[in-house]
Amino acid sequence: MKLIKIQAINFRSVEDSGEFQIGDLTCLVGKNEAGKTAILHAIQGIAPSDGDYAYDKTRDYPRRYLSKFQERHPNGESPVAKSWWQLEVDDIEALEDFLGADVLEKTEVIITSYIGRENAWSIPLNEEECIRKLQARHGLNAKEKGDIKQAKTIKDALAALKALTERSEAQTAFMQAIEKFRDGNPVLAAIDLLNKQKPTFFYTSHFERMSGEISLNQLAADKKSGKISSGDKIFLDFLEYAGTTIEELRDAAKHEELVAQCEGASNDITDEIFEFWSQNDALAIKIEINEGRPNDPHPFNNGKIAKIRIENKHHRVTVPLSERSAGFVWFFSFLAQFKQLKKSAGKAIILLDEPGLTLHGKAQSDLLRYIEERILPEHQVIYTTHSPFMVPAQRLEDVRVVEDVVDYRDPRRPIVKGTKVSADVLSVDKDTLFPLQAHLGYEITQSLFVGQNCLLVEGPSDVVYLQVVSRALQARGRSGLDERWTICPTGGLDKVWSFSSLFRGNNLNIAVLCDYGKGDKSKVERLRQSQILKSERVLTASDFTEKSESDVEDLFDSTFYCALVNEALGLKEGEITAEKAAAADQSTCRIVKQVEALCRTLPANTLDFGHYVPADYLMRNPQILDGEGQPVTGTLDRFEKVFKALNCFLD
Repeated sequence: MKLIKIQAINFRSVEDSGEFQIGDLTCLVGKNEAGKTAILHAIQGIAPSDGDYAYDKTRDYPRRYLSKFQERHPNGESPVAKSWWQLEVDDIEALEDFLGADVLEKTEVIITSYIGRENAWSIPLNEEECIRKLQARHGLNAKEKGDIKQAKTIKDALAALKALTERSEAQTAFMQAIEKFRDGNPVLAAIDLLNKQKPTFFYTSHFERMSGEISLNQLAADKKSGKISSGDKIFLDFLEYAGTTIEELRDAAKHEELVAQCEGASNDITDEIFEFWSQNDALAIKIEINEGRPNDPHPFNNGKIAKIRIENKHHRVTVPLSERSAGFVWFFSFLAQFKQLKKSAGKAIILLDEPGLTLHGKAQSDLLRYIEERILPEHQVIYTTHSPFMVPAQRLEDVRVVEDVVDYRDPRRPIVKGTKVSADVLSVDKDTLFPLQAHLGYEITQSLFVGQNCLLVEGPSDVVYLQVVSRALQARGRSGLDERWTICPTGGLDKVWSFSSLFRGNNLNIAVLCDYGKGDKSKVERLRQSQILKSERVLTASDFTEKSESDVEDLFDSTFYCALVNEALGLKEGEITAEKAAAADQSTCRIVKQVEALCRTLPANTLDFGHYVPADYLMRNPQILDGEGQPVTGTLDRFEKVFKALNCFLD
């Protein structure tokens, strides 16, 4: 049986969640106090794997209506969860073996769980067809069928058979078969059969951490008393996960045999854990069995002691598991627990309440990958989260948003509608959607294709200059910017660092070409030392101009650039010259700053000058680079040096 849909009703903060689909993996996203945990507990009560869990009227019925419970439910029964189930092949075969082929009108059943009574089932069973198939199975002839031909239900058929003074052998066999049905009812018989097929719900929220050290003597005593701690239980699960047991390690007759057992278990668990833990690939798991030392704390001061130590190959040191980060210990424990899940939960649907809260965002992605690759093949999983990194990127159709809805259309009398679950993300508030929006933003930026080889520049004018001059050089048979480079403007040197960090996650080949002014020097050095990029891949315009400060515009011959500005602004030839510009601002050698200063002394119609104005003109008039004079050739020579340097960074 596979769970396909749920509706929670009158449970804690839920008045009516609405019907929502359940898939192999279902992610319930919502902010704190939205009612995500209430939804999980409502589902858990359908068939809890923990026999101690049951709905409780006082605890679970919506508190604001509790005083009216008897009035609203005179029979003391209140529905909590309506669940729809798709019967699978083995379920259908079991029913047909018992009741006959084609007795089901459809392969979907409904189970409703209640406060105050047992579950109610709705099974689309055709009783008349069931009678016909059972009669055929037991070989009733036409006369024998005629004795009960008026029966429309199994109960009617049983009554008719019992009323006969004499029954044939076939009729007797038929009667004995249907007497096995509970209360002579095939629907109840089907319920009894499917109830054995139905998965239970395994709920967990505490995610205990594993003990990293165990006294075998103490463990033996705890086993005898039936009081094994949860941390020690996970340790035992972990050893079995690794392919060994405490008994095997304890009973090894020879030292080498013990060493081999420990090393084999260590290697197995290391391979499994670090297939998913991507935060640090220099770690290894070590299992040790030693004798307790007198000065160690009780109970680790005598007898054999089993310990898990984590080796860091970078630092060449091993430390106890307990001294690793809380996130690593949690992840380690989670994997050990769920590897052994089948032993405790059997055929179960897994309900996880806020898993991975102590994990770094990337480690939460590792956890989600573990759930998808290791748990989903055998179990449906429903989990809650408010973390963007626990939203399944490739399965957004499996995300359901959870919100506590209050209607404020009349602010004097707000109407509380309770917790709602929906796949319609357009209908919920921005706080509820935040994890989903944040995740989508993260995924979009991580998957944004800017080119395998990405050249980061500061602004759009830089993009134009590099592309136009590159084409001019290539037209002359000289070296231009390799077409494998994708040029990406960042919006300024301050943002180059952020862009580099952002695109680094895609394993792109990144280089930077930036301006270099008085306020830029420390930023450039910070970028070079950040290890986000290799330092030699951070190029500045000054590297090619022999000036202490330079913009990309300084790669142009100053005479050429000033002539370009005159054309772009519609000025007379010679109105802006390199000499006039240098005189206008003697505090800098950057041609753009000098031209800006000179333009401020000119009539108002020239105040439209900006970095992009001459770039736009050059893009529309690239033929001005076709000349052979020194201003053109000098410009091309400098740009060619830049392109050659950048192209060296390509594989």
